[in-house]
Amino acid sequence: MRIKQEVIDANRWIVDKKLVELTWGNVSAKSDNLVYIKPSGINVDEVSEQDVSVIDTDGNHLQGLKPSVDTPTHLALYRAFKNVGCVVHTHSKYSTIFAQASKDIPCLGTTHADYFYGDIPCVSHPNQKQIKDNYELNTGNLIIEHYLENNIKYSHMPACIVAGHGTFAWGKNINKALESAFVLELVAEMSYKTLLLNPRASLEKYVLDKHYFRKHGDDKYYGQ
Repeated sequence: MRIKQEVIDANRWIVDKKLVELTWGNVSAKSDNLVYIKPSGINVDEVSEQDVSVIDTDGNHLQGLKPSVDTPTHLALYRAFKNVGCVVHTHSKYSTIFAQASKDIPCLGTTHADYFYGDIPCVSHPNQKQIKDNYELNTGNLIIEHYLENNIKYSHMPACIVAGHGTFAWGKNINKALESAFVLELVAEMSYKTLLLNPRASLEKYVLDKHYFRKHGDDKYYGQ
């Protein structure tokens, strides 16, 4: 099945792009209410199509090896963010530095503004009870709650970081989700180093608006 190979290729891509070390991450894709995800704790170079975990959006394991432990987080995002077709989870270096500092990744330049409409949010990690009861599901639920409570559109902000943990990015398809995850790490590094040079750095909102909406707005004119 083509989608299984695409998921394998995507998981290898995040390793090749240095977004993931060892097995610290995963990519899933959704098609016809089925979710395909990398098996838990396995080296992506050793994964075959028959190994890819297949589950439904209720979490029933249908095919393949035991799915990634982060599967409940992925499923929560798919259920809430209806147009998402791929979710990427990494512990990429600079994004995770912001996560460990419990800080949003500030929008300081137009590279960031071309992809994310504002500061990339840092979502609170689950509390002690939530970790004990259903850690991975509650991680997803907290991301969703943060977006709802702060009136953040998941299509305008296709990535976030979770305090003390790592990153989640998404898109309507695999390519878009991988791009979000890759650019997330690039702008995190840019923000980190910019703040070292100038802790008071910022970007005017009218510049953010111009760059984001010329690429993503109703009257967009970026590209062909």
